[in-house]
Formats: sequence, structure tokens, C-alpha cells
Amino acid sequence: MKLYMRKEGCCGCGACADVCPKDAVRMARDREGFLYPKVSRLRCVSCGRCQQVCPLPRPEPEALEHLYFGARAKEEGLRLGSSSGGMFPVLARHVFAQGGVVYGAAYDEHMAVVHREARNEEELEGLKRTKYVQSRLDGVYRQVEARLKEGRQVLFCGMPCQVQALRRFLGRPYPALLAVDLVCYGVPSPGVWERYVRHLQKVHGGRLTGFSFRDKRNRDSGHTRAYTIDGTEYAGPLNSDPYCQLMFRNYTLRPACHACPYCAPERDSDITIGDFWGVEKVRPEMDDGMGISLVILHTARGRAAWEAVRDRLEYFQCRREETLQPRLTGPTPASEGRAVFMKYYRRLSFPRLLQEIDGEKFLEEVQKSQREDPHG
Repeated sequence: MKLYMRKEGCCGCGACADVCPKDAVRMARDREGFLYPKVSRLRCVSCGRCQQVCPLPRPEPEALEHLYFGARAKEEGLRLGSSSGGMFPVLARHVFAQGGVVYGAAYDEHMAVVHREARNEEELEGLKRTKYVQSRLDGVYRQVEARLKEGRQVLFCGMPCQVQALRRFLGRPYPALLAVDLVCYGVPSPGVWERYVRHLQKVHGGRLTGFSFRDKRNRDSGHTRAYTIDGTEYAGPLNSDPYCQLMFRNYTLRPACHACPYCAPERDSDITIGDFWGVEKVRPEMDDGMGISLVILHTARGRAAWEAVRDRLEYFQCRREETLQPRLTGPTPASEGRAVFMKYYRRLSFPRLLQEIDGEKFLEEVQKSQREDPHG
């Protein structure tokens, strides 16, 4: 059984592997460093459950009343430790107070990005802040279902495709689930990230133990990145970081991200959160360089959570059109140089890769590929 015809048709959520009753589906890395499902013909019984949980193509969104807000935590420490306005830890505290658990993306012991459960604020620390890497969710959908069947409150935070995959995996509504998705630029390759981690460790001669893509020490809306190797911290502008440069050139995003059907304010989650880019035009007095969360409420469950936490926030209500940053109007476009970059990525060491992508040969190959295939 083939679960996708083209790579644009697979977002790598991994729900197909978790839902398979025969463990016939495994997630395997391709030559670009992304995970795709592989089906064992010997184990597969053609039950079709893997196809039923796939979030692509997107189902027709429900006709719901959506509410739009800008918000920031009153507690400055929550904002300092978050990528935007601190909305995620505020919601997490609310769930913890009910004896619940929280799921989000964290670094593992090898600095790979995985979804993980947090049961208290100490464990929540690893889930806070943006990770510009696609996360693995091995076993997480099953774990979330188990917690819900135990009667626990669950906050699940992830990409919109991951949230839709979880809803399809569960197969029925759970009032105890608060599903929160993110405004998403696109997910970069875990393989490229792994190569970058090794590169940093070799350059500095130590072990990478922490990486913040959106550090706020300079009150610059998170445009500083910082990482720690063997106890020594290295900080600098986000836009000068080589890995981030590759991402923002759109060389390293998953193919499905360039055709994402979830890039709109209307989502299938309870709440959408993200950076409120453009807040300086909507509420300039709120823009203090420490980040503002965009919050979009989609469901009654989302509105109930908002009512429960809004006394911990400074916020304002706004109109839909005031929220329309680029990733809420359409997917990130593919770069003309992406295919050539990935060819270089497969062949070259990371330092050599960084040297070559700004060279004449790289540009010539990109131009040649465009002449041969002008539609990309």
C-alpha cells in the first residue's frame, strides 16, 4: 500500500505508524532528511486505518465563529522564556492546575526534536520556545489517547497538520483535549539540523546541550539566537545563523509545506497561537520587543480555556484582517534553488555546503534547472 503519490502529499505527522494495529508502518528518513511512512507488505492487512488518519488533503473546515486577539502574559518571566507573548505556558499552567498533562516539541539527549509529555512546570521548560525543526511523534498519538481515556486533561500543541492527525487518530471528540496549533512557516529537515548540530560540536570541540532560536535578551522580538556547548554560551543575530539562513532561503522546508492547505486563520484546532507579526501597526503601544502572541479561538473549548486564563494576560481583540501575516494567507513558496541545494546537501560536508551555496557553480546549476523545468 502506498500512502502518498508525491512527497507534497505527506506531511510526516507519523499518525499512520501509530494507528497501524499490525505495526506495518514505520517512519523512515529520505535523502533530504525527512521522515516518510514505509509499509511492510508482509505485515499489512489492508485495513485502511493509516489512510483514514492522514491530515492531507485537508477536510472541509467547519463553519465556526472565530475570535481574534493579541495577548501577552502579565508575568514577564513567562514572556522572557517564550518565543512570543507567553500564551503557551499560560495555557499549560491552566491544564496542570486541573491535574492534566501537556505535549509539545522538545530536544532529546542528542538535540533531535521530539514531541514529549510534560506533567509539571519543570518538565514544561523543555517544551517552551520555537524549534525550527520538524518533530518526531513516535508513540505520542497513542500516549495522548491513553491519557484521555484515563480521564486526564490534555493540552496538545503542534503544527496544524499534527493537530488534525491527532483528531483523526482519536476518531471521536474528547472534551478533555485542548488542541492548540501554531502559525507555521514550514518545517525544516531534521537531517539538515542533525548535520548542523555535529558541525557546531566539531567547531567548538564540545557537546551541544541547548539551542534557542528566539532569545529575547536584547528585547528585539526574539531576533537573537543562542546556543550552549559544554557550558559556554554563544549568542548572535538570528539572521546570521547558517542554519536559519538556509531555512529562510526556503531551501530546507518539507515539500508538503509549500503546498500546505492549513495556511489560513480558520483552523481545525481549538486555539491557534503564534507571533503577532505586524502588531506595531495594530497596537503600537503593546510592542515592547518582548513578543506578543496572536491568539485565534475556534471552538467552544478554546473560548472556555481563554475565559479561564485571560485574567493572567494583557490583551486586545482585533479583526481578522489585522492578523493576516503571510503564513495565514498562503504557504511559504518553494525556493528556485531548493533542488540544487538538496543535491549539494547529499554530497558535501556541512562546512563545504555553506561555502558552495553562495558560489557561482551553485547559481549556474539553479539557472540551468530553471531553464530545463521553468515550473520548478
